[in-house]
Amino acid sequence: MVGIGGESVVETDVAEVIAHDLPWRSLNGTRILVTGAAGMLPSYTIRTLFALNDRHRAGIAVVGLVRDGLKAQRMLGEALDRHDFTLLVQDVTDPVSLSGPIDWIVHGASPARPALHRADPIGTIKANVLGTFNLLDLAVRERSRGFVLMSSAEVYGAQSPRESGLIGEDSYGGIDILDPRACYSEGKRAAETIAAVYQAQSGVRCHVLRFGHVYGPGMALDDGRVQADFAADVLAGRDIVLNSDGSAVRTYTYVSDAIAGMFYAMLLGTETAYNVADAGTLVSIRELGTAFTKVRPHKNLQLLFSDAADARSYSPVAAMGLDSTKLAGLGWRPLVSLSDGLDRMLSHLEMTHSRHDD
Repeated sequence: MVGIGGESVVETDVAEVIAHDLPWRSLNGTRILVTGAAGMLPSYTIRTLFALNDRHRAGIAVVGLVRDGLKAQRMLGEALDRHDFTLLVQDVTDPVSLSGPIDWIVHGASPARPALHRADPIGTIKANVLGTFNLLDLAVRERSRGFVLMSSAEVYGAQSPRESGLIGEDSYGGIDILDPRACYSEGKRAAETIAAVYQAQSGVRCHVLRFGHVYGPGMALDDGRVQADFAADVLAGRDIVLNSDGSAVRTYTYVSDAIAGMFYAMLLGTETAYNVADAGTLVSIRELGTAFTKVRPHKNLQLLFSDAADARSYSPVAAMGLDSTKLAGLGWRPLVSLSDGLDRMLSHLEMTHSRHDD
């Protein structure tokens, strides 16, 4: 498969997002705060808003909040010089003060890498709990139209195997609350409850988006999740080596489909919580690794196993992906297949790394 040019990948993705039949005009003339602006999902949110301005003269003013200004420069580049964008560098755990109204707040600031949860569990839970309090207090002060929380499938905790393998929005499993690694799962759960109580008591319209495994441009190669590890292997021309039988099954959603899903909930949703996951990409880690090798067949990469027994044994456990039936009821349909999404991700990485090598 020939990859599309890395330079145009994000532009192609964003064009597909704004092509969805949504009431985009309801955002015209608004001012929108996006936190965690240097992250994959928040940066795509910002670029979608820019595209609405560029193509439809929407007149949206975007404020991007980041903790690391240098990372924002790497992720957003020339966008920092746009007249419709303001960069706010601060920690989301500190109270947020902005002059002028804020119509929408999209809260995506949260350490997402598993390694960060282990290294800084205090910072992880603070970003989710204190950050959500601070932003909802801002929403109340400014009488914002709505608050969007980028949450995670990790709120579901440990799940018993199910026949369908898909987790609905009302299914919650246990979490070991004394395990420091619970800082992320419990932080997201607390953030969702905070949003729910502000909605009930203060009338702030809240939408919670529970993203499954998302991949695409903007995901760091040292992220620590398998989709990043596999992408790094293919980029380096290394065989993919699994340290297990690769039987765990998950849904993997391309970033532009995930962002489109968020806007469906934000602009059309009447529920508080929505799963965002592409059930058509319900695959095992073993199948995901094989798919990565096939996207760049000329590299002749193989899927290998560190333990020979794992290569022979393969008993898929019940799938533990997310059920997005509620979001589909709003009209959302994922557009990017797994093979196409992996190609786009690798094309972007190849172009980015070739520029750095020059």
